[in-house]
Amino acid sequence: MQVEVRVKLKEQVLDPQGEAIRRVLAGLGYAEVGQVRVGKLMLLDVADGDPNAVRARVEEACREVLAN
Repeated sequence: MQVEVRVKLKEQVLDPQGEAIRRVLAGLGYAEVGQVRVGKLMLLDVADGDPNAVRARVEEACREVLAN
């Protein structure tokens, strides 16, 4: 089973990479883009099992390893 994990900064944390991308887009004429936030997408291949159990384990792993 493949699980998608999306990691992003909290809203109150500044995102300098996203702001740099927004400025480039505005400079290229895409002024309608108001905010850009950059994150990561991780694809985890997890042994098949009960979907609820898989979700619980992935959430546990995220809290332990991926939380910022």
